[in-house]
Amino acid sequence: MKIIIKSLFTFLLGLFLFTNSFILNAQTYAKNGMVVTASKIASQTGVNILKQGGNAVDAAIATAFALAVTHPTAGNIGGGGFMVFMNSEGKTTTIDFREKAPLASSETMFLDENGNIKEDSNHKGLLAVGVPGTVAGLYLAHQKYGTLPWKDLVQPAIHLAENGFEFNWTLYREALYFNSIAEEYPFMAIFFNNEEGDISQPGDTWKQPALANTLKQIRDHGRDGFYKGEVAKTIANYMKANGGIITTEDLKEYDAIEREPIKGTYKGFDIYGMPPPSSGGVALIEMMNLMELVDWDTIEFNSTEYVHILTEAMRRAFADRAEFLGDPDFNLDMPLDRLTSKEFAKNRFDNINMERASLSDSTKFGQIYDGKNTTHLSVIDKDGNAVSLTYTLENWYGVKMGSKELGFIFNNEMGDFNPVPGVTTSGWQIGTKPNLVAPQKRMLSSMTPTIVAKDGKPYLIIGSPGGRTIINTVFQTTLNVLEFNMPINKAIEVMKIHHQWSPDVLDYEIDLMSPDTRKALESMGHTLQASSGLGALMGITLNPENKIITGAADSSRPEGAAVGY
Repeated sequence: MKIIIKSLFTFLLGLFLFTNSFILNAQTYAKNGMVVTASKIASQTGVNILKQGGNAVDAAIATAFALAVTHPTAGNIGGGGFMVFMNSEGKTTTIDFREKAPLASSETMFLDENGNIKEDSNHKGLLAVGVPGTVAGLYLAHQKYGTLPWKDLVQPAIHLAENGFEFNWTLYREALYFNSIAEEYPFMAIFFNNEEGDISQPGDTWKQPALANTLKQIRDHGRDGFYKGEVAKTIANYMKANGGIITTEDLKEYDAIEREPIKGTYKGFDIYGMPPPSSGGVALIEMMNLMELVDWDTIEFNSTEYVHILTEAMRRAFADRAEFLGDPDFNLDMPLDRLTSKEFAKNRFDNINMERASLSDSTKFGQIYDGKNTTHLSVIDKDGNAVSLTYTLENWYGVKMGSKELGFIFNNEMGDFNPVPGVTTSGWQIGTKPNLVAPQKRMLSSMTPTIVAKDGKPYLIIGSPGGRTIINTVFQTTLNVLEFNMPINKAIEVMKIHHQWSPDVLDYEIDLMSPDTRKALESMGHTLQASSGLGALMGITLNPENKIITGAADSSRPEGAAVGY
């Protein structure tokens, strides 16, 4: 009877979502390959590479460079990120190109004489910039797994920057905002200007000649075109002249790293994610292990019990994240096998009270600050090679500073380190040792690029921006697909929640949680807070029977698209 009720509920849910599909992005279908990003132009760029015979890695590289032109709020060559890659034989690996702390950095670099953070210096100003990793990461991926010539993958982005593309309304709104605060961010005030020096208008052709020149150096000289030579010298000179500490030595010493993925399972599916310094893979697998213990025949989707059990799973995963995780090259005793084990999940699950919210002890562990303006791309090619890639500038347009000669924006990723050693509060601040600043250390991240496989073949390729919410939006979307059999666009769009242990607040998407559910959760001891939206997922599923590829881009990204062929 329980199974029948559950099946009926799933059918009715699907019927409701189908009949209300006008509020959702439509799914895109294909047989040969697909790219899903926050920019239709970038997605099409990737598909063009697939049509030319490139594989998923080739397409991901070309797409990432295109996003640096068309989606500058997060697409970047001035930031960093992570790639998860599964080849057509089911072998999976990851590329870590997270930014690093400069050689001149220290644990107390953001503090004044009283031990307080100086004027938000870990987020604002050039001290907040980590050594960029994007170009090195994409180049390493190409050298290891690409098939087309490097120049062919960078050239489309050069074409977009040099010849321009249609300036859209999203960029126009952002241009108006930065023009209104030009005194605070002078670089951003001119970043969107046309050749006459005026703000570009919707429908105009927007060109970025300085960025095109930087990309040409990368095209012609590979990794060295960014980390050595004229670009590196210009970066170092700009930093020195404006209060930054990144030098040519920092750039020369930067390296991207290939790492073994974190692996978990869920009811016959294999889940592959990023290991530290990303916390996403560990937290995702820990929470999916907890979900495997839930009796889903007794809990309805989006019910009070559903939200409660997800919240308690999130609370525990984020507490473990803050206590244990950091850069593995600096933290050799991270208990990753234990945190991702089924036995550990059983112990965690047994202390969940289904009638009452747990208490988050702010004197122990919690979550670092993490910016929301990241972007994600998912790719699959005709042979079944798959890429899940997330990269970021940290905050919206990063540190909002850059050299006019180079044409790109720098990240403010140093804000992802714990800023005050040993000080953890009930708010956002965490001071635990694994994620303190150190020279050449990679800051902890929430990015969660993920590939789920079935019988050794890609089944779900998923990821999201959203800073500290990334882990939980990817977690819920993965659960929606694997447990509730939702099509990818529905799995992306239905209500999401977020809890990160500290502060002890449950975020929910406004207008998507019923008043009765909110009241019931509050009576259980949860503190609720409305959010305008959580995440912006870009996903692909592959039907293992008919080999049809299905993709969807989150409707919160109006310029985004799934493009296939």
